[in-house]
Amino acid sequence: MKSQHLSMFMEEHNFVTIADLSKEKILYLIKMAQEFEKHPNREILKGKVVATLFFEPSTRTRLSFETAANRLGARVIGFSDAKVTSATKGETLKDTILMVSNYADVIVMRHYIEGAAQYASEVAPVPIVNAGDGAHQHPSQCMLDLYSIYKTQGTLENLNIFLVGDLKYGRTVHSLIMAMRHFNPTFHFIAPKELAMPNEYKLYCKEHNIKYVEHTAFNDKVIADADILYMTRVQKERFSDLMEYEKVKNVYILKNDMLSSARPNMKILHPLPRVNEIEYEVDENSHAYYIQQAQNGLYAREAIICDVLGIGIDEVINDNTIIG
Repeated sequence: MKSQHLSMFMEEHNFVTIADLSKEKILYLIKMAQEFEKHPNREILKGKVVATLFFEPSTRTRLSFETAANRLGARVIGFSDAKVTSATKGETLKDTILMVSNYADVIVMRHYIEGAAQYASEVAPVPIVNAGDGAHQHPSQCMLDLYSIYKTQGTLENLNIFLVGDLKYGRTVHSLIMAMRHFNPTFHFIAPKELAMPNEYKLYCKEHNIKYVEHTAFNDKVIADADILYMTRVQKERFSDLMEYEKVKNVYILKNDMLSSARPNMKILHPLPRVNEIEYEVDENSHAYYIQQAQNGLYAREAIICDVLGIGIDEVINDNTIIG
């Protein structure tokens, strides 16, 4: 991709939904992430302030965004628990966003209400990065997933992607479907009927000519054709009938003996945290990639922060602030 074609991506903007990203923009951000993987420690954001507003608990997402900002030389302010904010006094989201915009150059926000990040982007004078909004979307997780898929497969095109577990509430799988629409995937949805892929996303697949197959069984034969096996947690709290949960809770556990027929290139992803859906013995298997996937989050989020601040890939490539 030639640099003159990249200038269109260099203006400041928000990172709220994966649905708005073009194929070219996704590949552009992957290329930026590759540059940051080569040299993650820089001072390209020296003098900038990144605010992390986490109205909903998070470990990996918050820490990787804060690490990304710190490794690029920015300072970080914010909170990881809404209980310590003025929201407990009745302050509106709008007022919180406007107040923090006085102090920060970019706001990274996780919120429990769907659409909160979009709303914030409409009122904020600084860029907003969506770090997850309810069961809706998790676009930065999606970018690190895409980067992980690209790194392990050498392409995003024509892949068999198997999504397993909670497909109803799992915002990571919803975002991945939207992002992959550009790359001719075949999806396999593997879930109990209570947590099946919602109709709106199956309609999305039909509208965008995305092939998909649904399964309730999860075994070595079902997953033998997978290029990517994307595991998620079956969430007990989502079941109104605990008897139904008891019936399915052990059906969607990945064990080493299920990988005997796997393709050599197949990699196992998981947005984490895991509970019991991947047995610990799988960690040593050559197909396991979820720990490296979490590490890729640093490089993807470095790319996202720089991109929303209008720092283009030419600046990253020619950056002379690299440390170490």
